[in-house]
Amino acid sequence: MTEGATDKQDSTTAKGSDSPDPTDDLVVTAHTVTTPAGELRYTASTGRIVLREEVTTDGTFEGHQARAEVFLTAYTLDGADPGTRPITFAFNGGPGSSSVWLHLGLLGPRRVHAGDVDDRVPPPYGLLENAETLLQHSDLVFIDPMSTGWTRPVNGKKSTPYHGFSGDRDAVAEVIRLWTTRNSRWLSPKFLAGESYGTLRAAALAGHLSERFGMTLNGIMLISMVLDLGTLDFEPGNDEPYVHFLPAYAALAHYHGMLPGRDLEEATQAATELAEGDYRWALARGNRLTPTERAEMAARLADVSGLSVDYWLRADLRVEHLHFFAELLRHRGLFVGRLDGRFSGRPGDLNAAQLRVDPSMDHIAGPYTAAVNHYLREDLGYHSDLPYEVLTEKVYPWSYKEFENRAVTVVEDLSAAMRTNPFLKVHVAFGHYDAATPISGAEHSLAALNIPDELRSNVSRRYYPAGHMMYVHEPTRVQQSADLAEFIAWAVGGERPAD
Repeated sequence: MTEGATDKQDSTTAKGSDSPDPTDDLVVTAHTVTTPAGELRYTASTGRIVLREEVTTDGTFEGHQARAEVFLTAYTLDGADPGTRPITFAFNGGPGSSSVWLHLGLLGPRRVHAGDVDDRVPPPYGLLENAETLLQHSDLVFIDPMSTGWTRPVNGKKSTPYHGFSGDRDAVAEVIRLWTTRNSRWLSPKFLAGESYGTLRAAALAGHLSERFGMTLNGIMLISMVLDLGTLDFEPGNDEPYVHFLPAYAALAHYHGMLPGRDLEEATQAATELAEGDYRWALARGNRLTPTERAEMAARLADVSGLSVDYWLRADLRVEHLHFFAELLRHRGLFVGRLDGRFSGRPGDLNAAQLRVDPSMDHIAGPYTAAVNHYLREDLGYHSDLPYEVLTEKVYPWSYKEFENRAVTVVEDLSAAMRTNPFLKVHVAFGHYDAATPISGAEHSLAALNIPDELRSNVSRRYYPAGHMMYVHEPTRVQQSADLAEFIAWAVGGERPAD
């Protein structure tokens, strides 16, 4: 059955339902894209598929009740053998983000024309062919989680059950199972690609898909990775973020010329050694530090970060990231970006203690929103009067009830998936100027993977001179596309890419 053939899908409603039963509304279109290897002919299927739940009453099966309509866009290469053709399921993070960033920024057959930090494109922006699309090497399915994109609950149902760790994971897993089943792809090599919170989701999915459905994966692509939220959350009593953000502070300070005489590697290496050694010790000492020790530590922190000694002392040696972004270039009348620290902007209030808006998000929000609204309607033929939710706060409060009284981490989820399936390969992409999910925190989580030593070589790493959405930087986009192609080839039985 093809994606567009929805007439034979189970549309049974639960007993007692008064609402019309929703059905899939996928639109199927044919396209081509020109790549260095030649022209690719492919089929795009875009629209909403209905998720259903089995309903039983007193042990009696009552039917399948529709609960959500999930928006997705799938690309399949015409004429390919589904038994050998890889398939990649991709999503972004947030929580509250649609898949538009990976879809139109890196992986899909079309990409946003928005420019970069030094060559910004004015409105109304545009779309270009993506000659480096991952479609050359894998079919692609982009999934918008609940309340993002055009994904909504069905009439009479609530979205809140999906606004949390398990509900979100389970819904995305069901989409993957349904698409795989309906398109006869159980024997295809399978991959997940997640960005930001999407990496946490991907790690959780790897184990859940195997345990719930017996579906094993060939590879996981983790872009701007976070597996342990304790490395990011600046909460009283948690000093881990201060440790892990310090190398990112050094990278941003270096980029903006605040650390003269050092290259990027020297700047970040010095900050990393300080953070993992004496700085961690100093934070643990608290008020047991002597005045001399405190002053010496403040001077060392100032040396690697570009901030003043006085600022570090007033902050009690703990500079939260939003304060850093506001302070680093205050003397120039600027603040720097969180998602991509290469970007800077002029604040409305130069005396503001912390960053209130992100100049790097300001740069990409308009182009991506314009592009996706045009592309889905005009090129792929799917029309809706609903707003396409690119990045929404409607998912909050996000529930982590499963982690009550403990850290929100999926390090063990990924570890268990790798132990269960020793063929599983993991690719991690880092951005030096990413101050949302900094490199140090991600490396800390990778070091904590509870896997046998022989499986550590199943993890490949790539570092790029860019930020959180690293493909905004054109040379990085081209290189990253090649790196992901190499990873897929390795994960389906090829040679391991060189580090």
